[in-house]
Amino acid sequence: MPGQSLMIQGTGSHVGKSVIAAALCRIFRQEGIDVVPFKSQNMSNNAFVCASGGEIARSQALQAAACGLEPSVEMNPVLLKPCTDEGAQVIVRGRPAGVMKAKEYERFKPTLRPVLLECLDSLRERHDLVVIEGAGSPAEINLRENDIANMSVAALAGAPVILVGDIDFGGVFAQLIGTMHLLLEEERARVRGFVINKFRGDMDILKPGLDYLEKETGRRVFGVVPYFGDIRLPEEDRIPERTSNGTEDNGAAGGGRVRIDVIRHPRIANFTDFDALEAEPDVSLRYLDSPAVEIPDAILIPGTKSTIPDLRRLKEAGFAAFVSHCRERGATIAGICGGYQMMGRRISDPSRIESDAAEEEGLGLLPTETVFNERKRTARVRAIHIESGAEVDGYEIHMGETRGEERPAFQFTERLGNKTREMDGASAAGGRVWGTYIHGVFDSPAFRRHFINRLRAEKGMKPIAAAASIDLESDLDRLADRVRAALDVDAILETAMSRKWTS
Repeated sequence: MPGQSLMIQGTGSHVGKSVIAAALCRIFRQEGIDVVPFKSQNMSNNAFVCASGGEIARSQALQAAACGLEPSVEMNPVLLKPCTDEGAQVIVRGRPAGVMKAKEYERFKPTLRPVLLECLDSLRERHDLVVIEGAGSPAEINLRENDIANMSVAALAGAPVILVGDIDFGGVFAQLIGTMHLLLEEERARVRGFVINKFRGDMDILKPGLDYLEKETGRRVFGVVPYFGDIRLPEEDRIPERTSNGTEDNGAAGGGRVRIDVIRHPRIANFTDFDALEAEPDVSLRYLDSPAVEIPDAILIPGTKSTIPDLRRLKEAGFAAFVSHCRERGATIAGICGGYQMMGRRISDPSRIESDAAEEEGLGLLPTETVFNERKRTARVRAIHIESGAEVDGYEIHMGETRGEERPAFQFTERLGNKTREMDGASAAGGRVWGTYIHGVFDSPAFRRHFINRLRAEKGMKPIAAAASIDLESDLDRLADRVRAALDVDAILETAMSRKWTS
């Protein structure tokens, strides 16, 4: 018999659907249930590469970890990676299906329904419970006809729905009641109750609102989750609001710390590459929209889904001159993926794969040139940092081939589980300027500590032997504890395992 399903929908984006779904995945796993995550369609430039080489959204990889499972493309069969305000690269079952504008994608959507159903059925056949995350809001009435993300998926899965609202910015009762009002009658019937997220305050003051909500809608409130900022989890698609290890000075280095600035591209991708650096107690990390006055110890240029346009914006904002000045003053400059491509002499896109521009002069920090082609490289990799000998695990997600790597920064030892001795990246200025295609390079403790200690040495500071401990499993357990304490888990589990909603 196919497994059961429970769907977590929200009144809008960023209300906490992904985190609540991850918490429930971990809670159900702790209860001994074979649980698996699913999100039919996600929109995010923060991607993860599965062992097969296919791409999914970072949030589904996190939810898979909460379930104790290896991520797979079935967990997120459609991923949209915005490259302009009007268009996105469409990833289907982990592989690119083309770049489409909104109207093109609306016409393409009906062809995706069989794919979604096949992936969902496969997960239900192999697991006892599928926790499904919705996208945006189910009350987007202009998108209802071709919906493949919310209530149509709940119907396909025969899933009851829990609706999440965010109280942090106010208006949560209008969010929840308004959403219920805009749903069709058969859609409202699937909503079994609500979760209010990110609450700070006195529950006694909130209670009259909860009573009104239950009376007005005829649905129960499963619980109120408090706001917490002390559990570090990878963000889905936007840079965290926290700054510089929680300090109030927005990153001014001091107290024995090194300062690292990250350039914030308009289409920044995989910014979680820097989460591990931010967690180090001797690092002050901040994201910059414009050049700073002070010279940092290091500038990091992240990946992007729109390399040439973001390179042009970088120049317009004054970063090209700022980066050059910082390099002359002894700062370390490093780039990952698109940032690495920007550091070279030139980027060419003759087939207009990423933008309407054919080419753009790079920052000239490395003796490399990049040419975009139709091939997209996605793979899990292992490598050795040539200078330090530190081993790193990570993944590649990039289009374009980079040439002129006279002094590579890394040597691959494995790609997609196969042995290799290919070189990666480039290095200059005695190792103070370098780039790589390896996402997650700073997640490897030995390399991260080597990188930071080199910055410390240049400031005349003593090295620190051990990298900070980053334990995702413990963070997920802490998340589950917080959410379990706030919600009526027994009632949610009873709702999830009921056969009433099976299609």
